[in-house]
Amino acid sequence: MIKERQEIAECDKWDLNDYFKNDDIFKEEFEDLKNEINSLEIFKGKLNNQELIINCLSLQENLNKRLENLYVYANLKTKEDSINSFYQERLTQVESLLSKFSASTSFIDVEMKKNKNELLINLQNTTDYSNYFKNILRQKKHILSEKEEKILALTGEVINGFSNNFFLFDNADIKFPDVLDANGEKHNLNHSTYLELMESNDRKLRENTLKAFNGEYGKYNNFLASNYISNIKADSFYAKVSKYKSCIDKALYLEEVDKNVYKKLIEYVNKNLKEFYGYFELKRKSQGFENFAIYDQYIKEKNINKKYTFDEAIEIIKSATKVLGEEYINLIDKAVKERWIDKYPNKNKENGAFSWGAYRKKPVLLMNFIGDTHSLFTLAHELGHSIHSYYSNQNQKYCQAGYTIFIAEIASTVNEMLLIKYLLNKTEDRNEKIFYIDYFLSNFKATILRQTMFSEFEYFAHDTFEKGEPISAEVLNNFYYNLNKKYFGDDVVLIDEIKFEWSRIPHFYNDFYVYKYATGMISAIYFVDNIIPNNYVNYINLLKSGSTKDPISLLLDAGVNLKDKKTFDYAFNKAKTMIELWNSLL
Repeated sequence: MIKERQEIAECDKWDLNDYFKNDDIFKEEFEDLKNEINSLEIFKGKLNNQELIINCLSLQENLNKRLENLYVYANLKTKEDSINSFYQERLTQVESLLSKFSASTSFIDVEMKKNKNELLINLQNTTDYSNYFKNILRQKKHILSEKEEKILALTGEVINGFSNNFFLFDNADIKFPDVLDANGEKHNLNHSTYLELMESNDRKLRENTLKAFNGEYGKYNNFLASNYISNIKADSFYAKVSKYKSCIDKALYLEEVDKNVYKKLIEYVNKNLKEFYGYFELKRKSQGFENFAIYDQYIKEKNINKKYTFDEAIEIIKSATKVLGEEYINLIDKAVKERWIDKYPNKNKENGAFSWGAYRKKPVLLMNFIGDTHSLFTLAHELGHSIHSYYSNQNQKYCQAGYTIFIAEIASTVNEMLLIKYLLNKTEDRNEKIFYIDYFLSNFKATILRQTMFSEFEYFAHDTFEKGEPISAEVLNNFYYNLNKKYFGDDVVLIDEIKFEWSRIPHFYNDFYVYKYATGMISAIYFVDNIIPNNYVNYINLLKSGSTKDPISLLLDAGVNLKDKKTFDYAFNKAKTMIELWNSLL
């Protein structure tokens, strides 16, 4: 039975006092900022000399930090309990304030782009705002007039509604039916129990779970498709009015990532799909099935049902990441001691896990820890994000502390890869080795193959709309079903309900995001095997670097070249080696 929020011990909840000690202080800060939201307008029409420019940016930065604290706090409180109307209302107020602030400061970029390149280059090279001026120089042709930028800023509150619709639907409204096992016994199905049921040794229960879970979204297929297509229309609107060729061009340009990295990822993964089909065949043989079905993919090998307390999980993660140096281990202890972590499930708490935080505040992380192996790896993953944020915030000034998601997914996945390597090397037990090999290959499938499949779907959906071709629930369902056929191969049995799976993926509301999980794991595998054993400091320096360079250059400095096919080949060769090792143990 899932506990109510108030039944969770305080020591097991995250401590948000670093943001606001109580709601009264939050309210006071909100009211103060409401009165200051237009304070930057004194600089309007005057941003043509260095002193005024720096004064303006300094005040803007200060207000941004304060607004960020409000937004993060209000948002985190809604994650604790998604149906708590008090914090939903506070979040709506903050989002409205952010929209107004964005509109009131829209003139800054417009005026800044009118300055001569010589002045902007000098400011880039001599001030604390180098990233800002670099981006102004890069994006001059994409910055619109003051009136246009103001209108765009005001639309943010409306456009975010599609993502908010899905969040509320997914976390508060949708309810799942009980599912039956092979003996006819009922099991409660919800977001928190889904993976546990999918890992069950009861094949009928797994089949019923996957059909019921995806099928429930299928009942709302038209609404979810309409909501997602509307979100795509919004992405396209912003890309067009900002003078980008397409949504993907806009998304990758803003992150300074070469479009070829996206295309090559899909190309290289597709070339290696048949090699990976051997993994599904291994699982079929290991389980003794006549055929392998899509609902069998999460079953764990050799019935090793490891269970951990939260404290045991922390100690294992510390042992696995010891290769990253004493400072890194001390930060894990700091995260526990200072209550960065919201540990356990409670009713209406957000599903899954994430790490987030404001500049130089606690980089808190949300978990739904239930003591299984998945919880262990999820904790390692999110600690990677939180420690990355801590390193970046402590070593960089505000304007360069915010790293891109492209780099973020490496920091989390390195921890997972180190954990697998540690657990695999620690045991001599044949069955346990197979269990960890399977965990690596399952993670490889989920992170590289699955996220690349998502990337193909997302590219198709946006490209279809942008070309003016028909797009509907049926079009999306059919394309997604056929993607599954390609990525799993002809020998894996699918279910009809898999065609609805796309409609339950929240990351699709953040355009062209998911491919970074795949490139992150590809990079992480290279780091763990080739960089960290020889010079872990290179990796730690990457975590400290924030956004001091574009992400591809930062990786190159640390020793990973994502423009080189060899980096991709290394990851797939690692998977092939694991498949061969498993075969040798059968």
